[in-house]
Amino acid sequence: MIIETQNLTKEFGSLRAVDGLNLQIREGEILVLLGPNGAGKTTTVRLLASILKPTSGRATVAGYDVVEQAKIIRRMVGFLTEFPGLYLRMSLGDYLDFFGELYGISKEKRRRRSEELMERFGVLGIREKRLAEFSKGMRQRVALMRTLIHDPQILFLDEPTSAMDPHSAKMVRDYIRGLRSSRHTILLCTHNLAEAESLADRMAIISQGRIIALGTPGELKRQLLGVPLFELRLASPLDSLLSRVGEWVEIEEHGPYWFRYRTALPEEVNPLLLHRLAEEGAEVVTLSELPRSLEEVYLRIVEDGDGDTLSV
Repeated sequence: MIIETQNLTKEFGSLRAVDGLNLQIREGEILVLLGPNGAGKTTTVRLLASILKPTSGRATVAGYDVVEQAKIIRRMVGFLTEFPGLYLRMSLGDYLDFFGELYGISKEKRRRRSEELMERFGVLGIREKRLAEFSKGMRQRVALMRTLIHDPQILFLDEPTSAMDPHSAKMVRDYIRGLRSSRHTILLCTHNLAEAESLADRMAIISQGRIIALGTPGELKRQLLGVPLFELRLASPLDSLLSRVGEWVEIEEHGPYWFRYRTALPEEVNPLLLHRLAEEGAEVVTLSELPRSLEEVYLRIVEDGDGDTLSV
């Protein structure tokens, strides 16, 4: 585990923003932190990045204590805030070079790294342009490049695609996916459920400063929505075959050419069902799992957020 917390708590006066948080993140994992506004996501990330000191509890990042060894953690991680401040009078090239120098990177290495990032994010041709002339989405790209300038192995990303157009957001998501293969560890906060599902190895849903659900997207769906629902479509009407199918699986719905059923063991049930239909001379057109909404899972968990933590 490269990131660990034990009863991590942060209070602002009478407000307990993070409440006894216990979390472990494996090296090379992308963990997405989801939750409504005010749930404690940003405070959690700031605690782990050693920007804030906890009121109580403990956290370590790569074995370093977030309080006792804060300077080491700040230098080694990349931290993108939701509202990054940029030096708008500087050009893009000078801005990245400035932050590379702050991290102690040699001139030649930071030149190569800056050009690599600018090319990857499609802004190499405007390196001399002042940041004040950039759109909000472009500024978000610049903030991400600044976060990546020292090639950190641990990244804390708070709403990395906010204000971006769809093309830019996809570019960023593709880059984040690529980091997984090089063993980067990423803690990502987002309100975008589709983005969360496409990127997450695991998801942690937080409410009122507490983690109330933790697992892979698939695990959370099975736990909250039950076993998967499958739909099978035939080339000819079911007719008398319907009663035979009902002996093999429990049909939930059906029409003239299709039926739906649930199974917790699709790897066993589906091949057997197809074999039996073939023996009956039935021509199968499609067999597919019906998509289930992560939004439904998220809303159900948050609405029931006063209960015990759901961990799968």
